[in-house]
Order: sequence, then structure tokens, then C-alpha cells
Amino acid sequence: MDRHPNNTIPDWHMVFPEPTESMVYRDGHNGTKCLAEHIPEIITSSITLLICLCGLVGNGAILWLLGFHIRRTPFTAYLLNLAVADACFLLCTSAFLITYHMPWLIHVQTEVLQVLLLFHSMALLTYSTSLYLLTAISVERCICVLWPFWSRCQRPKLLSTVMCSLLWALACVLAGLVYFLCDPSGYKRCKMLFGAFCFLNFCILPPFMVLSNVIIFVKLRRSSWQHHPVRLYTVIFLTVLFFILFGIPLSVQIFFHFGYINVVFEICLLLASFNSSINPVIYVLVGSYRNGNSRFRGSVKVALQRVFEERADSQEVGETPVMGIAT
Repeated sequence: MDRHPNNTIPDWHMVFPEPTESMVYRDGHNGTKCLAEHIPEIITSSITLLICLCGLVGNGAILWLLGFHIRRTPFTAYLLNLAVADACFLLCTSAFLITYHMPWLIHVQTEVLQVLLLFHSMALLTYSTSLYLLTAISVERCICVLWPFWSRCQRPKLLSTVMCSLLWALACVLAGLVYFLCDPSGYKRCKMLFGAFCFLNFCILPPFMVLSNVIIFVKLRRSSWQHHPVRLYTVIFLTVLFFILFGIPLSVQIFFHFGYINVVFEICLLLASFNSSINPVIYVLVGSYRNGNSRFRGSVKVALQRVFEERADSQEVGETPVMGIAT
């Protein structure tokens, strides 16, 4: 989809194109026709912004409750960081879409490109952090199921803190490289870096995440669920499932269609925004489900406590982990 005037920007515009000139409200038939061609993208972006707003409210509530009102465990440490990553992704996505579709910014292309690149890199950072945290949660819980003695007696108390900090650092380094190395003079270098980044997010980590959850499910099917935190594992399964269904398409689209921002990209961005917004709903619904009755009972805080304070293995007893972000 060609949005760009001839000889305006080098090949690098394929990665972060300037705001569409069709969004400039002009007199005449051509301007109206060009605007009409991008109505699907405008509608998609509007829906995405609405989802982002709802998701920010939900993740903000989770941050407040997990940070100040619910007992902290190694599992809540990961979910607190996950809520931070999701909230930041929604915020960066909103800023990216608003800037991208501002019609009057077409006249300041250089400045807008830098702002878009910043928001794009921040969205990649937080999206990747969510993926890394979900992978870490899945792998660690898989280890706990396979080797319960390790989880009860030998698991380092600061493991959650160290893992969250390292995963944030990894995402920051990769996103920082994308931001600082992707300049108009380094298109090929940027393409290689961005390709490696997407390969990690699409081909390496998701299989680990899926395999870990399959092992957990098979292992628990062969044993009694009464000795395991059922709600906790249900939250993990649903969170990973929704990420695979709604989050992974963004990595797939970027990996196979590097550099193109079009309606397909914005649909994938919409799905990823939905994924980052749905986790608080999952926590509340799982926490409110009791004795075969799916009706909501009690407050959101009570529902979250049923999930996050549910203890069936002694691993969580007596631990007071420090959070990787915002204690």
C-alpha cells in the first residue's frame, strides 16, 4: 500500500512510514477518495484505542490490588510485572496510533518518524516483555510440577525478582538496539536486527511456552488436582492460550511482512491490544468461579485473592519475594 510521495524518504520508510498523506483533509475529489480508501484502517485504529482505554483501566486496577492489597508470592511477582508490561504496551500502542493518524503532522516528517520510531520501539519492548514473562511463568511452573522437591526446598527466594529484572533488561536491550540502529542510513542493518528480534519472539520462545503448558497439563491429568493450586494453573493456561491466539499474530505479521504498516498490521495490533486487556478479566472470572457456579461473587479483591493466595504446595509458604518492578 503506497502512502508516500515520490523521492521523499529512502527505503527506510518501509519500516516506519510517515503518517498517511491521505489523512490530510484536502478539497477536491482525489483527497476524498484517498481518505475513503483508509476508512478500514481508521475504524480499526479507533476500536484498538477503545480496547486500550479499557485495558489500561483493568491493568491499573490489577496493579493497585497486587501492589498494595494482596499478599505477595513468587507468582504474583510475575503477574505484577506482566500487568506493568501490558499497561505500558497499551499506552505505547495508543500513542503510536494517535501520532500515526494525525493528518497535520505530514509536514514535519523527520520529527514524526523519530516519535513513531520511539513509540514503536517501546511497544516492541513491552510486548516482548509480556512474552518473556509468560514463558518464564510457564517454564517455572512446569519445573515445579516435575520436580516438586526443588520448588519446596531448593527454589531461590529471589528467583522471581532476578528473572523479572533480567527479562526487562533483555527486552530493553533489544528494543534499544532497534531504536538506535534503525536510522535512515542503516536500513539493511535494521532489517537484520529486527528480523532476529522477531525470530526470537516468534520461533524460539512460544514453543517453550506451549511445551511447558502441555507438560503441566499432562502431568496434572495423571495426578490428583487436589494437591495443586487449581485456579492458579487455570489462570496460566488461559493467559497463555489468549496470548497464542491474540498476541502471537503480531509477531507473525512482523516476521513475514517486515516493514509494512497497513490494515493487516493494525488488525494484529488490535488483537495484541485485546490480549493485553483481557488478563484482568481472566483473573476475576477464575477467582469468582466456585463450586460449579460461574456467577460473580464478592469483590474483585476477593476474586483475586482466591487466585493469587491459593496455596497447595509449600513453595509459597513463608516467602516474601521482592518484586522486579514496583514493590
